[in-house]
Amino acid sequence: MFKRLFGKSAPTPPPAPTAPEILGLRQDGAFELDDLRLRLIEPNLVIAKVARTHLIQAVGVVPLDETSKYLRYYTDDEGYCQVLLTGGSEENNVSDVKLWYFYETRSVGSEADWNRLLEDQISKPTYELEGHTWHRVWEGTGDASPPVAMTETTFSEGGKASTTDQFAMLYEREAGPDLSEYLMVTGEEKIIDNRADRCLVISTGIDLQPADIDIIG
Repeated sequence: MFKRLFGKSAPTPPPAPTAPEILGLRQDGAFELDDLRLRLIEPNLVIAKVARTHLIQAVGVVPLDETSKYLRYYTDDEGYCQVLLTGGSEENNVSDVKLWYFYETRSVGSEADWNRLLEDQISKPTYELEGHTWHRVWEGTGDASPPVAMTETTFSEGGKASTTDQFAMLYEREAGPDLSEYLMVTGEEKIIDNRADRCLVISTGIDLQPADIDIIG
């Protein structure tokens, strides 16, 4: 009756975006890591006390270009499993999987501190941490090699989504025979109530192979 009186009905709103799934990894899912491999390599790593079972609490999506993106599955153990997709969004487009752990987060209190961070503290030829020397991976065409800018949309429980601008640099060191450990140094900026909330995030990570991870939920 009301349609006849007032014309067309209101358009149906588009469905809310959902967190993507890949390799069995999904929001509220779970996975286990290979215990034997971790016991063998953990003494050589900055990463320590890695949980064997991980519950996924949030999912991040980071577009890199028109055909590549990171999917990040944040767990209850202060880390995340990162999947790199190149050329598409299917499992055959997975080109890299890493396990990352947060090492340290520092607040950035002023605009001047933030500018210094972006100019010369995130990206440099080498980075020292825990007595190890890490070498820059993402080299630019010039001497500066500025941090790589990216934007992450993070889906948390209940379907809520938030956006964070990130300025990052990747480093690498040889941690043992056929073993690399990675370092990610990131300046993060989120606008909350028209105010910039900024921090420096330092994370370390390792490569994961298909045999290292078992989906259990």
